[in-house]
Amino acid sequence: MSDDAELIPAATVLLLRDGDDGLEVLMVRRNSTIAFGGMWVFPGGRVDDDDEHDHDDHHLAATRRAAAREVREETGLGVDNESLIDWSYWVPPPLPVMARKGPVRRFSTWFFAVDAPGGDVAIDHGEIHDDEWLVPSRALDKHRAGEIELAPPTWVTLWQLGRHDKVAQALDWARANPSREFRTRPLRRRPLTLAWAGDAAYDDAGRHQAMLLAPPGADNETGAEPPDLVAIPGPRNRLTMLPDGWLYEFDL
Repeated sequence: MSDDAELIPAATVLLLRDGDDGLEVLMVRRNSTIAFGGMWVFPGGRVDDDDEHDHDDHHLAATRRAAAREVREETGLGVDNESLIDWSYWVPPPLPVMARKGPVRRFSTWFFAVDAPGGDVAIDHGEIHDDEWLVPSRALDKHRAGEIELAPPTWVTLWQLGRHDKVAQALDWARANPSREFRTRPLRRRPLTLAWAGDAAYDDAGRHQAMLLAPPGADNETGAEPPDLVAIPGPRNRLTMLPDGWLYEFDL
């Protein structure tokens, strides 16, 4: 259950514009038959062999090329890959935490941000079934109301974007702050709570990962119960996926 096992490199782009109600980001809804099917996401996709990607290359030249290509294919908008600004890097949790119907693939994904070019969005109605420019807080409200489905990286990124009123402010923040790495570790199963570096329980989650992922009542080598990591005092960088609305705690 290594964090780096079976990873598929991918890239996604936050296309930003200033709207009447503040910063907006373009979101698209994926075909239900493909990866992240039915979810609302930012335009993006996997890095192909033609992008000459090296798993050890986090200087992102190939990943930027893939990001720009995917934006063009999914939205019809052209962006210069050199203009893409690093936002964050995400590694998903181990497979047992990602239980969904059908096969599960783990994508290690770079998120980039850019001032969206002019022009109309043109989706293919194949891989992409819908699109909408959304104020981040509105997208989170729609998720809370059960109107749209989001993956945790998308949800947290919308929360981050919601801290900025204008595109220039968001991009200036991204330039001034090194992109954050989000290597996901579970803290508990119910409600599912995910943590990232800097959280007081993050290191303990890594040490007790096998116990935390074991089904309730399953035997383990020691017979001990998984520790209650959520109660450990200290700084927070975690998402709790509550039935009535997700909660992100961040006080680093």
